[in-house]
Amino acid sequence: MLYPREAGQFIAENSSDITIDYARVAEVAVQLLESLKRKEFGIKSFKEHELNPKVMDEAAVEWIFVCDLLNFSFWSEDQSKKYVVKYKGKEFTGYWSMCAAMRRASDEGIPITCPSYYANVTRQQLSHIFRSDSEHEIPMFEERLQCLHQAGKCLVEKYNGKFTNCLKQCNQSARQMIDSVPTDFPSFYDVTTFQGQKVGIFKRMQILIADIWCCFEGQGLGTFDDIDTITMFADYRIPQILNYFGILKYSSSLMNKINKGAMFQTGDRDEVEIRGCSIWATELLTQKLKDLMKKDPSMSDVVLNTILVDNYLWDYRREHDTETSVVPFHKIRCIYY
Repeated sequence: MLYPREAGQFIAENSSDITIDYARVAEVAVQLLESLKRKEFGIKSFKEHELNPKVMDEAAVEWIFVCDLLNFSFWSEDQSKKYVVKYKGKEFTGYWSMCAAMRRASDEGIPITCPSYYANVTRQQLSHIFRSDSEHEIPMFEERLQCLHQAGKCLVEKYNGKFTNCLKQCNQSARQMIDSVPTDFPSFYDVTTFQGQKVGIFKRMQILIADIWCCFEGQGLGTFDDIDTITMFADYRIPQILNYFGILKYSSSLMNKINKGAMFQTGDRDEVEIRGCSIWATELLTQKLKDLMKKDPSMSDVVLNTILVDNYLWDYRREHDTETSVVPFHKIRCIYY
């Protein structure tokens, strides 16, 4: 099996409907460098968001695990019909709506991050936890319930009821986590076949590692000796912004399919091409940005890797939703992203 970076390169080099514009990679890298200088993103950005953990402790690890266990499929068919959660006077949508619902549940005394609780959480209890403040419920409710049951039971039976124990067994290795965690928690097994080659995309698995690393700022439980093996997290939003920036060029037939709102399927060639090319394009963008940083003495002590570039692209897409939405995203309902 090819791991994400190698998988991305292999897919990009054999893609039929997507090309990477290297000139645009270089131009966008300059934009990112300026944002990095203004400290608009970086390793500390994770804790700056109001819903993310602020303390580097085991409770933060358990919180992150549940968030990334359920971190899939938040898009709405109609932008006016979104799943919305109000928390502390603010409305949240998308991924943050789920985080807000979890914060709300925690404030209500519900042990949402305790495996012994969510291993047996009932449909009614989870419906209350994820209740919507709009007329539209959280997508893929049943799949989220199943993920919680499976993961909770595994943690109780094998890891003394704590994901932190699973993390510690991975010996500060991101690659070891990618190898071992999906074995116990199959919803993280984001692997498919492309041109006869088994390719690992591992979007949620990688973001789990990245979130822990960011929360702990690469220290303590967030220490990963091989963190640079982690690539971007191939979903439906990063390809959208890469296409908006002109880094990814879609064929007319693929663009027509996306524009018509066609539903993609996991493992379809075009779906794999979109995700794989996004991985490789972001790797190229990160490397170009690193090259620029080497030429700038003021950037010598700045931490930069693909995780942080992904975070910048994802945040940029949300912050500039009105303008970036002119480029549609590919639609798919699945547990992998």
